[in-house]
Amino acid sequence: MKKLFTLCIIGFLWIASPVSAQDKIRYNLEEVVARAKSLSPESLRIQTQRENMYWRYRFFRSNYNPQLRLNGILPSFRQEFSAITQPDGDIQFLDIRQNFMDVGLGLQQVVAPTGGLLSVNTSTNRFDNFESLGGTTTRWQGVPVNVRLDQPIFAYNRFKWDKKIEPLIFEESKREYVEEMERLSAFSTSLFFDLLDAQVNYEIAMANLTNNEEILRIERARYEMGVTFEDKLLQTELNFLTAKQEAAQARVNMETSALALKSNLGFSESADITLEMPENINDFLVDVNMALEYAYQNRAQSLGFDRRRTEADAQLAQARGEQFQVNLSASYGFNNAALTWREIYTNPNTQALVNLAVSVPILDWGRNKARMSLAQANKNLVEYTVEQDLINFEQEIFTKVKNFEVLKERLNISKTASSVAQRRYESALKRYQTGNVSLTDLDIAQRDKDSNQRAYIRALREYWLAYYELRQLTLFDFESGVLLYEPGV
Repeated sequence: MKKLFTLCIIGFLWIASPVSAQDKIRYNLEEVVARAKSLSPESLRIQTQRENMYWRYRFFRSNYNPQLRLNGILPSFRQEFSAITQPDGDIQFLDIRQNFMDVGLGLQQVVAPTGGLLSVNTSTNRFDNFESLGGTTTRWQGVPVNVRLDQPIFAYNRFKWDKKIEPLIFEESKREYVEEMERLSAFSTSLFFDLLDAQVNYEIAMANLTNNEEILRIERARYEMGVTFEDKLLQTELNFLTAKQEAAQARVNMETSALALKSNLGFSESADITLEMPENINDFLVDVNMALEYAYQNRAQSLGFDRRRTEADAQLAQARGEQFQVNLSASYGFNNAALTWREIYTNPNTQALVNLAVSVPILDWGRNKARMSLAQANKNLVEYTVEQDLINFEQEIFTKVKNFEVLKERLNISKTASSVAQRRYESALKRYQTGNVSLTDLDIAQRDKDSNQRAYIRALREYWLAYYELRQLTLFDFESGVLLYEPGV
């Protein structure tokens, strides 16, 4: 019974397994791209990077929320002989055993427009002297409530500039996520065509091997009949051996390409993958002006232009804020001291503090001027670089769109040429079998057939790579008319 149960479990796992040694999987290009986006190790890296940027943005937002903080020293005990100066100037070494505890609770809120920090605080201190003459002595001191403002004046306001920069960075990251996924689509397409090209080459090699074997059989029969020469027979034998060697190499290349694709898709090495040629291509137009509009509207790079300019402005503001420092600290509240904790909150005294700290360089030998000039030069450099990047941005879109149109036309020509070359070879082979075509002409027809079929596969590869590259550059699918990125998502 137990053995039967074990066999049932093994059978279930074999059936449920997505890929086994006996599986023959047929995939088209769209399925390969979809699987790579969801299961490949690269897709997991892209998703993790997106998650990291999300939590960075959440961390940035938390800086503007109030924070309740508990601070304290619990406890601070010391036992030692300490040098105590007496009123007459004498020094006595006394055995000291003391404990000090300090607990404070504060509610803090950043004032983003000014860069200040506003807080409401309460605190309690306890002091224990274990070596006093009357035994252990305990004293209390506390602040029932205190309102404090720490405000830098004329300084660089990090909170103000972060509010401008960090949302741009987060929005860029969301767009970069879609772009990275489209880049992964192009990479998966390249692996797809590596294997498809290897499979086609293997099919060509096996077909050529079969044909050369048949040609060799015909030539041997003709040689035995005395209607052909030995050198022609030897040539067909050499062609057969070459075809056999090319078939073996084509099989190795196909297995290598299959292993690379299976690793990217998360299949086991034993999976048997067969690819369908992506020949069903919809005819659609890509307008250059529309492509530019979608690129400016959706791409992370277009948003990065504004972010880089804002960062340059922030650096200039930071350099300006470091010229001199003025800090205002003001607080108002109540405090008290007593022998018991409850007495702290009985008729507390007013506590007020105003402090204005100033640090102004009188003579810095041109340090501030150099700092400001450097920040201004960096800002100018960013402006010029962004202007050039804008030109390159538009030129790239224009070039890719025009190249895509050329590739569509080239694909149609390559498909027709491959079909013509195939028919020509079939006709030449039939005529050779009847003795109306020479072996040399047949070899030429075969080479033309093979080269045109490979050229057609290359044209398909370049077309689909260009298609996914256009999606990546514009975040728009011109074939279905769908935006690949939705703002706010």
